Amino acid sequence: MALSAEDLGRELEATAQEVLGKLKSRQPFQSEWDTAAFVIFLTFIGTVLFLLLLVLIRCCCCCCCEAPRSQVSPLKKSPKGVDNYALEP
Repeated sequence: MALSAEDLGRELEATAQEVLGKLKSRQPFQSEWDTAAFVIFLTFIGTVLFLLLLVLIRCCCCCCCEAPRSQVSPLKKSPKGVDNYALEP
């Protein structure tokens, strides 16, 4: 069932009036669950944006300043960690 342009216009107008009515009543959410879901959604979006910002900072700022990995001196390639002598026979 395809909607005609006139029906679509009426539906969009009704939706806009409903949204404006909720904004005027200062109660955009119907229940506390709606509010909680919105807060969780905003937290998720904020986390994603923060991670993207960290990636951009890492790519734009740190790549230009670092020395190439091939120029690392052989002295820094020493083994790291502690030997576990309990595993020796």
